[in-house]
Parts: sequence; structure tokens; C-alpha cells
Amino acid sequence: MKNKLNGQSVKNLIIRNAHIVDPANKVDEVMDLHVKSHRLVKWGKDLTAEDAEVFDAKGLYLLPGLIDMHVHFREPGYEHKETIETGVQAAIAGGFVACVTMPNTKPACDNAQVVKYQMERANVLNFNLFPAGTLTQGREGKKISEMAEMKAAGAVAVTDDGNWVVDSGVARRVYEYAATYGLPILSHAEDPTISLNGVMNEGVVSTKLGLRGRPNAAEDIATARDIELVRLIKCQFHFQHVSTRGAVDMIRRARAEGLTVTAEAAPHHIALTDEEFVKYDTFYKMNPPLRNEVDRQAVIKGLEDGTIDAIATDHAPHAFEEKDQDIEVAPFGAIGLESSFGVVMTELYHGRKWKLDEIVRKMSLVPAEILKKTSFGRLKTGEQANFVLVDVDKEWVFGEEHIHSKSINSCFYGKKLKGKVLHNFVKGFQYAL
Repeated sequence: MKNKLNGQSVKNLIIRNAHIVDPANKVDEVMDLHVKSHRLVKWGKDLTAEDAEVFDAKGLYLLPGLIDMHVHFREPGYEHKETIETGVQAAIAGGFVACVTMPNTKPACDNAQVVKYQMERANVLNFNLFPAGTLTQGREGKKISEMAEMKAAGAVAVTDDGNWVVDSGVARRVYEYAATYGLPILSHAEDPTISLNGVMNEGVVSTKLGLRGRPNAAEDIATARDIELVRLIKCQFHFQHVSTRGAVDMIRRARAEGLTVTAEAAPHHIALTDEEFVKYDTFYKMNPPLRNEVDRQAVIKGLEDGTIDAIATDHAPHAFEEKDQDIEVAPFGAIGLESSFGVVMTELYHGRKWKLDEIVRKMSLVPAEILKKTSFGRLKTGEQANFVLVDVDKEWVFGEEHIHSKSINSCFYGKKLKGKVLHNFVKGFQYAL
């Protein structure tokens, strides 16, 4: 494994002079933090503790650890792309203390055994991994999966991920079943009969390049259907990687009606457009595709007005030889864990003048609330230390040397970023980045 990170067990440590930003506790000031035996003891002014090491964090911000609601760690079945170990390394390098893994593994995560396997692997690595199980058996959109057993084993949500449940009758039944067990439904809202064989956003750029497109209508139609089912069933529903202005508008109206819908956006849909495709680089081939500037601005507006609750990477590693194919046949997806915080800080904190507590809400607090993981997304006395130290003004250029994933298919190479995680504390283990 390249660039392996090794965490140091935190026995007794006072972090001094850090600017703590924790919206859940309404903290936004320079303070000290005491960690002992991997757990948070307290935070406050001028802390002392017998035999404690002291780490001076002057000039750095201390934030609750980041949570990614949408990653692909590929194991079991596709270990040539990523393993749980390499995925965890990438997450830690990016400042994440917890990730929700998608179930498009082989076999699919549609039973308790796969859920347990993934969690056991992560526990050995001292990482907080929350598996999502499937909605249907084998992600085939036909038969209900073993949701009760998966939830008992530790699954936090259900989704068929890249396979939207096309049959609305089946979708109704599986959504009702998920609601019975209080499991959030995560939806990759895209009608495949509309987007079939498209490789990029359908529009002016695809026409110029002579490439088949995936129109906004595919996402909009699926979003509209799912909202109607939420209205009918009253289930907890989460839209993944929202990318179109139409989807943002529909989710906004649904929320105004009081429907229990939440949504996420990906850093690449915040920062990039389909103009990147003029390079014919398969690292920019993802699903949903990079849209045009109007859609990009709509997604950002949705984040700013609260229509879109969270930012999630959709970290999707592929082996180099898979991406090194003709653009028509190369798989969809880009890695994103290592670059996410830097991209978000560059685009939203520095570029749009967001407050830092809003970054924390979108990347930590609200994901924890959606997942009902209330010990995360905030500092909490007695809980394991899961937080980061960041330099909000550090300028850096993202390159392959920052990659800890097994795959290298990033769409942000060469991008100048401002804002970086320097230390990540995960389950009481400190990683210097």
C-alpha cells in the first residue's frame, strides 16, 4: 500500500489554543481540548491535566470529524479497485472519521453476513464504517432484501445505489418495508431508460464533442416519482448527489410541504461543469454527470438555502486499466475522499464566503443527524475522539502524492486548493497528514 498512514494512540493529550467550531454545542472560540484514553474529557480555557502531553494548535481550527454519506469501498468482490483498508486510508487522509459504504459489492450487501463482514474489517482498522444495505435482493429491483436482519447487524440505511428501482410498484413496497424498520432510503434518482448509453451531460458540449448524453430529464423524472412515493408512504428519504436545477427545485418544494426528504451534493458538482469533458479524459466521466453552469449554480444555491443538507463525495475508485479505455466504455466514477475538504473550502468558504460552521454542518453535523448517529458531528464528553485540526488558509495543489486510495481516478489533479486537514483523530488515534 502506498502512503500508508499510521495512527498514534492518544493516551493523555491537551490540545491548546485551537479555535474550536462546533455548531451543535454553539462553540466558536479559541479553547483547549483534553483527550485521555482515546476519549474526550472536556474543553475549555487554560486546561491542565497531570502527565498530559501538550500540543499547541495555535492558528488551527478544531472541527468535529467529517462524515461521508456516500462512498464505494468495493469490498467484497472488487478489491482490484479498492479495499476497505485502502478506502479507510483515503478517508482518514481526507479528514473523515466515518463513512457510509454503498452496497454495490459482489456479492451485494443484501444480507446480514456482508454487513457484519464490512464492519468487522473496519473495526480492526479502528474506523467508523456504517454499511448501507440494498433495497432489493442483488440490487435487481425485484424482491425485497433482508432489511430487518441487516439493520440488526448494523446497516444504517438502504439503497440500490446506481440501480434506481424502475418499477414503481416494487419501489412502493420496498420503501414501505424500509419505513417499517425506520431505515433511511438513499436514492440515486435516475431513470435509466432515459439516460441509457449516455456518457456525459446532454447539452451543447456533448453535441460539440459528438458524445451521447445523459439528459437532466433522467434525474428529474426519477426525483419526481420518488417525491410522490414519499408523499404516499411518509418514509425517510435521502436524494444522493443531486446535480440538476430541476431536482433542486422539486426537493425544495417537497421540503416546504413538510415531506421527510433530505439531499446531498458532491464536490465535483459544486466545482466543475461539463466543459471539463473537452479533454476527453475518463476521470471526468461520472454518474450523474458533470452538468452545465446553470445546474452548478442551482446546486450551490440549494446548499446555501438548506434545500441540500449535506456534502458527500460519491468516492468511486476504479483500476487504472478500467479507466484507461475508450470514453464510451470506461466505467463511471471518480475518487474524492482526499480532495473533498479542500475543494469545499476553496469553493464555498473562500469562494462564496461561507462561515466555517456551515461547512461543519454540511460535512459533519447534518450527516450524523440523518444517520441518527448522535455521538458524531459534535464534541461530546466521554465519547471517542473523532475530530480534525485544519488550516483554513493553507494553499496546496492536489496531486497524486495526496492519494491514499488504491485507485487514482481523481478529477481534481492540478487544482489549486485553499484549506487542508492537518491532523485527524479517529476513535482516539491521531494521524498527522
